[in-house]
Amino acid sequence: MRVAVGVQYDGAGFQGWQAQRPGVRTVQAVLEQALTQVADAPVRLVCAGRTDAGVHGVGQVAHFDTAAVRTTRSWVLGGNAHLPADVSLSWAQVVPDDFHARFAALARRYRYLILNQPQRSALWQGRATWHYRPLDAGRMAEAGQALLGEHDFSAFRAADCQARHPIREIRELSVQQRGNGLLLEVEANAFLHHMVRNIVGVLLAIGGGDRPVAWAGEVLAQRDRRQAGVTAPAAGLYLWRVRYPERFALPTAMASPPDLVF
Repeated sequence: MRVAVGVQYDGAGFQGWQAQRPGVRTVQAVLEQALTQVADAPVRLVCAGRTDAGVHGVGQVAHFDTAAVRTTRSWVLGGNAHLPADVSLSWAQVVPDDFHARFAALARRYRYLILNQPQRSALWQGRATWHYRPLDAGRMAEAGQALLGEHDFSAFRAADCQARHPIREIRELSVQQRGNGLLLEVEANAFLHHMVRNIVGVLLAIGGGDRPVAWAGEVLAQRDRRQAGVTAPAAGLYLWRVRYPERFALPTAMASPPDLVF
């Protein structure tokens, strides 16, 4: 049978999601080891979005196929018993064979946290990006509207991106002031490698006054990564939620923590 699971992780201690060579700590590797213990047979996971080193997961979704008969409660409790403190399973559910964590997803939503104050914070280290210069959330939000819709996002794509094409559809992009920081949210049908972090890099330059509001649209139109801004750090990025067709009836509450505020 096929089982879907919800996953949370602090990405600071991992070299990304995807399993790599032996000795490299990844989220996929530790999860597969834990679930293999529960199944008493090898387990291989497929996820909704392969996050990079340092990127966090709140609403990550994955699936695996197994002949082991376990209750969903056993998958969660047993898996968590074998997992390190920086990874946890939020839920488990038996799903139809045509469910696929990656290809069945309708949309992915990311959050990016920016601590905007003169002094760095020890408590937010690794969980938010620190920007000491004042940022204008209104300018950043206005600039981000130029990226809405279906476009060629080559200018926001990493050089080593392996996606077959650069066309993606951003359905929502917002920037809000939250206490001593900013909260950026972006939802799309899918994302290119480093796409969110490159968008944030452009918006930071606009929010800090180094570039005009129109620059985001100009970068998009040029389709040239060399004309864009720097790639924002991974520390502030969270895979927040993945949306699927209602027929799969996945848990709507992803066991998300309260809104992250500064």
